Amino acid sequence: MSEVPLWVEVVVAALLVLSGLFVVISAFGFLRLPDFFLRMHPPALAYTFGSWCVTLAGILYFSMIESRPVLYPWLIIIMLSITVPVTTLLLARVALFRRRTAGAADTPPPLTLRRDA
Repeated sequence: MSEVPLWVEVVVAALLVLSGLFVVISAFGFLRLPDFFLRMHPPALAYTFGSWCVTLAGILYFSMIESRPVLYPWLIIIMLSITVPVTTLLLARVALFRRRTAGAADTPPPLTLRRDA
């Protein structure tokens, strides 16, 4: 195994610290926002940005160790890019359904009306 240059270690460390900062900033946003629907955005965005930072750090570090392009960490970010928006959408729909069922006054009506027999 070859030794990793100092500049690579600095860039990888900076990306990992940046990922942690995204998570801390999203935690503050999560705590300060008043509504569930508003609270969904900071963690989803920070999770995406943080995942990109960790993925880029992994690609850079392992590519330098193996002296060739290592692209398998891209699979992680591709899967996260597919699953995080879907999960966020499902959580929003469940919360909206629960608010409608509870009869909250400020809940928007459904787009289609149900016509029961």
